[in-house]
Amino acid sequence: MKRRSFVKGSTTALTAIGLTAVPYVEASNNKIKHTSEVSVSINEQSVSFYANLIKESVKVVLISDTHLFMDDERGIPFRTFSERMAKAYNQTTHFQTGKKTTPKESFEKTLAFAKEGNADVIALIGDIFSFPSELAIEWVHSKLDNTGIPYIYVAGNHDWHYEGMKGSLESLRKTWTEKRLKPLYQGKHPLMSVHDIKGIRFIAIDNSTYQISDEQLTFYSNQISTILPIVLLVHIPMYAPGKKISFGCGNPDWGAATDRNFKLERRPKWPKSGHSQTTFDFYKIVFDTPNLMGIFAGHIHQKSIEIIKGIPQIVSDDNASGAFLDINFSPTEKKYRKLL
Repeated sequence: MKRRSFVKGSTTALTAIGLTAVPYVEASNNKIKHTSEVSVSINEQSVSFYANLIKESVKVVLISDTHLFMDDERGIPFRTFSERMAKAYNQTTHFQTGKKTTPKESFEKTLAFAKEGNADVIALIGDIFSFPSELAIEWVHSKLDNTGIPYIYVAGNHDWHYEGMKGSLESLRKTWTEKRLKPLYQGKHPLMSVHDIKGIRFIAIDNSTYQISDEQLTFYSNQISTILPIVLLVHIPMYAPGKKISFGCGNPDWGAATDRNFKLERRPKWPKSGHSQTTFDFYKIVFDTPNLMGIFAGHIHQKSIEIIKGIPQIVSDDNASGAFLDINFSPTEKKYRKLL
């Protein structure tokens, strides 16, 4: 079953974009039962999905790239590794008003929006922190708990990275996830988790090293064997033709030759060989997932939308400047069904 998509309205990402009639297959035991259609409309920060397989309305507030930098005396031994990023987002400009703001203020206002809007879940998809500060992580954990709203967390490349610290990206991620970030996963596996919320399956995959492991590939392959509609949450955007190298997961040009920031970020250079075959296999399976409604990512600090094999990938602007996404999943309205 081939997917089809049609884009209407503005060509500016996240501004009055409508995607209509994106069909996907509802499968059981690898047999096609029937097809469904997903409609997506986007206006500024608001994203609306409609599908007849969505049984209940689900509201998600999505946060990416807050870059909180607060620290205390516990961070003193690590200052040589956190110095650059601790200064990077001390003050930001609000993405809409142009007024001065801070990551802390933006995060608190976004949580207040989620609470006032009775969100079903808050999705945090990476770089909530500029480095793994104990104080910042404790503050976020407390703020999230105080909302009373369930949340999903998946790490970004800065959340676990102390710049200049020795070790591979994988080993540093493992170390600081265990030592600092672990409470945010609420008992879930840090690199992969599934969350079924009112009949929608949210799959969170940590691709913050740009690569995918064999274990993650197996996990994703197993979790898509469901009749539920699926939403994929990642930090690094999936490769899209024509986009920059920052759309790096599955990007055939990703590797040592295109790594421009390894010296600035004081980290190991990307491998000369580029992506692992597992990462390419993951990319293929993702865009062959028949019941995948959409992908949400962050990382690039710029709103963007791509349609890849009929699947919308929606990239959020950074929360450090006040941005977030208000995502609403709803059953297809009866008046619209009559038109199909």
